Amino acid sequence: MSEATEAAGATVAGRDGSRPHLVVVGGGLAGMAAALLAVDSGARVTLLEARPRLGGQTTSFRRGDLWIDTGQHVFMRCCTAYRGLLARLGVEHLTTLQPRLDVPVLLGDSLTRTRLRRTSVRLPAPLHLAPALLGYRALPLAERLRAGLAAFQLGRLDQRSAAVDERSFGAWLASHGQGPAATKALWELLTVATLNAPAAEASLGLAAKVVRTGLLDGADAGDLGWAEVPLSRLHGDAAMAALTAAGADVHLGAKVRAITAAGGGWELAVTAGGTSRGEAVPGTDAAGRLHADAVVLAVPPPAAADLLPAGAGPRPERLRELGDSPIINVHMIYPRQVIEGPFLAVVDSPIQWIFDRTISSGLAASGPPGAQYLALSQSAAEPWIDRSANELRTLFVDEMARLFPAARAAAPIEVFVTRERTATFRQAPGSLALRPGTSTGLPGFALAGTWTDTGWPATMESAVRSGLAATRESLAGMGVVVNGLAGSAGGVRGAAGRPPAPARRLPRQGADGAPATSTTPASDPSEPTSVPSDPSLVLDTAVAPNASDSSDSPDPRGENAVTAATKAVTGPVPTGQPGHSSTGGFPV
Repeated sequence: MSEATEAAGATVAGRDGSRPHLVVVGGGLAGMAAALLAVDSGARVTLLEARPRLGGQTTSFRRGDLWIDTGQHVFMRCCTAYRGLLARLGVEHLTTLQPRLDVPVLLGDSLTRTRLRRTSVRLPAPLHLAPALLGYRALPLAERLRAGLAAFQLGRLDQRSAAVDERSFGAWLASHGQGPAATKALWELLTVATLNAPAAEASLGLAAKVVRTGLLDGADAGDLGWAEVPLSRLHGDAAMAALTAAGADVHLGAKVRAITAAGGGWELAVTAGGTSRGEAVPGTDAAGRLHADAVVLAVPPPAAADLLPAGAGPRPERLRELGDSPIINVHMIYPRQVIEGPFLAVVDSPIQWIFDRTISSGLAASGPPGAQYLALSQSAAEPWIDRSANELRTLFVDEMARLFPAARAAAPIEVFVTRERTATFRQAPGSLALRPGTSTGLPGFALAGTWTDTGWPATMESAVRSGLAATRESLAGMGVVVNGLAGSAGGVRGAAGRPPAPARRLPRQGADGAPATSTTPASDPSEPTSVPSDPSLVLDTAVAPNASDSSDSPDPRGENAVTAATKAVTGPVPTGQPGHSSTGGFPV
C-alpha cells in the first residue's frame, strides 16, 4: 500500500478479505480522477486506456517541434474538483489563476475594445457583477441594465426542473428583453464556449448553471485559470507518474471489448494494441480476461452504450441520443506578435476566442525569433467542421487581417486546423433527461464522464466530479472508506474560503477505438496530415504563404515580442494582461 494510501487512513475490505480490485476503463480526466481516488483510498487499481497516452480530450500531441493541445481548455476558480485534481497531481504551479475575472473583448464591427472585468472593490455576490456589466461597452447602457436584471433572474431558475431543461436558452433570453445584440455580445460570449452550442440550441438549465455558479454565487467564482504548459504534461504525464507511484497498474493501448458479471464481480475482455489480435495485457488470464471487484466505465457515450453489461440501468439507445457537438481550432503562426496577453474574445466576427500558445507550445524556444502562435478556438462548429482546411484558412486569415493591423502587415507562416467532431455531448434542451446518473443499479459498476448527470456542462470540472462520484459508487458496497484525493483536501477552497463540496454524479471523458497512428503529410493540403491518437480529432494543414523577410530586431522583453518600431505601426491589440504571454485553454 502506498504512503499516500496509508496517510489517508483508508479502511479496505474486499469480497474475499483482500484489497478490492477496481478497474477503470478510460484514461481521460474522469478516469484519472476515479483511479486516483480509489488508489488513495486503499483499493487495488488497474486503469485501461485504448489510446497511447492518458488525457482523453485534454492532452497534446507533437507536430514537428511544437506541442499542440487537443482543444483550448481553461477553468474557473469555482472548479474546485478540477483544482483539487491539479493539487493531487502536484501541478498547480504550472497553471495561472487570475486574481480577478478579466476578459478582454474586441468588437469586430467597430474594432474597438472593451472588457468584462470584476471590480477590485470588495462587493458581496451578486452585487459584484454590477460594475462589470456597467463597464461593458459592447452594449448600450440601457441594455447593460436589462442584462443585469436578466442575469439575476437566470440565477434563480431551477436547472433540475424539466420545464427549464426543455426550454432553449435563446427563447428564454428573447422573453426577458435580451435582443440579438445582447445575445451575441454578452450571453453567447459566456455560454457558447461552455455549452458548445448557440443560445437558440442550448439548454436553459445548463446556461443557468454557468451563470449562477460562474458569476453569481461567489464574487471570485468566475476568475479564469489556464495551463502554462502543454496539457499532456499537466494531465496525462502527471497522472501516469502519480498513479504509478501510488501502486496502480496503468495499461495504455488496452482495448476493452466486453464487460460481464462473473462470480460476484466483473470480467473484462481486453486486448492490447486496440485490435482483436494484440499482445496479452498484463494481469489478464490466458483468454485475455481481467477480473475485478468493481468497474468504473469512463468512456464517451457511444462506447459506453456498447460496453454496458446486461441489467445496467441506462438504456444504450438513450446514451446514443445524447449526440455530439464539434469544435475546431485554427492554428496560426505569425512571424511577429499580433495580440498581447494570454487570450482575447471577439464578438461580431466569425472568430470567437484567440489564445496565445507561443510559450506553452515550445515555439518561443524553437521557432523563428519574434514569432507568435495563436490558436483560434471555435465552439459550436457545425458551420465549419466539414469545410476544407484551405477554406477555413482563407476565412480566418482574412478575418484576422481585418481585425488586427499586425496580421495585415505580416501573413502567417503556417496555418493548420484541428477538428474535434465529438468534442462534447449535445447540450441541448431536454439533455438532462438523457444524462444518466453515475449509478447503474449494478453493484460495483458505475459510470463516469462529462455526459453523466453531474449538474455541470461538459467541462473539465464535470469530468473530475464524475470520476470521484463513480469511485465512491463503485466501492461503496465493499467496505472501502473512500476519502478525498490525497494532498488536495485543503489545497483548494471555494470562493468564500469553504472547502469543496463532496462530489456528486459526473460526465464524459475517456477513450474508445484503436489508437491511431501518425501519417506522413498528405499532398492535398486539405487532407489530414496526422491523426494525433484520437479518431475524433483531425489535423489539417492549409497552404500558407511564406513570410516576407523582416529587418526588425527582437524586442528586449523577449524573442516573441515585436519591436517598438513595428508596434507603433502594426502593434498588437493590448488586452491589459501584460504579465502573461501564453495560455493553455478554454472551457471545453
